[in-house]
Amino acid sequence: MADPMHQFQVQKVLDIPPVSVPGLGLIDLSLTNSTVAMMVAATLIVLFFAAVTASPKVVPGRLQVVGEGMFSFIDDLSTGIIGHEGRAFFPYVFTLFIFLLAMNMLGMFTVFTATAQLAVALTFAAMTFVMVIIVGFVKSGWGFFKLFAPSGVPWYMLLFVTPIEIISFFLRPVTLSLRLFGNMLGGHVAMKVFAGFIVSLAALAASGGIAYLAYVAAVLAFGGVLALTALEFLVAFLQAFVFAVLTCVYLNDAVHADHH
Repeated sequence: MADPMHQFQVQKVLDIPPVSVPGLGLIDLSLTNSTVAMMVAATLIVLFFAAVTASPKVVPGRLQVVGEGMFSFIDDLSTGIIGHEGRAFFPYVFTLFIFLLAMNMLGMFTVFTATAQLAVALTFAAMTFVMVIIVGFVKSGWGFFKLFAPSGVPWYMLLFVTPIEIISFFLRPVTLSLRLFGNMLGGHVAMKVFAGFIVSLAALAASGGIAYLAYVAAVLAFGGVLALTALEFLVAFLQAFVFAVLTCVYLNDAVHADHH
């Protein structure tokens, strides 16, 4: 349990017999701590907005203010980046933001953070990437490829710019997922390491003598844990926000690809 990476191990919670799917083979449908964390986050979101919309008032209460504030926040974000067409993507961006935020925050109170798993972060990034491609072709057709050949660039420069743009485009889901995964993983590892310092230093101080000085270091380590915890709460929000912002930026490229 002292291992700071132990908290990220995916373990089965409920063993369910595998199901055979033609073309895919056996699919393991067992519930893991990762899927349970995501299910709990989704349930909390549904309960929260059910409570917000249960009895709406002209003069909103605190809970309604929070719920309406979230809607307004993401609505302003999507329309501010994408333009008037951004409202069409509001449901997706809002769902993405609130779900990532719920999983990040839930990880601060439980022993498992689903977004600290690369597979989870990469799945959300891949969903956004696929949506960008679909929207790009639906909106612009073959004009979507103008995204890789910016207007106004001399033809000889396109020989260098176009490959860079293509590589940059296909790296988007990688960087999008690694940013979320890396920040959540690193923050929780740092907190676990500093928490381990407290226990180790307190055990050393208990031996007596000059080792009592270790209590001072243990107090400093405790202060470090408090600071890292506060920072990690901020990071939990910022990473969901950055993911939503970049999703809007990528969708904006797809919507306006023919004007690139």
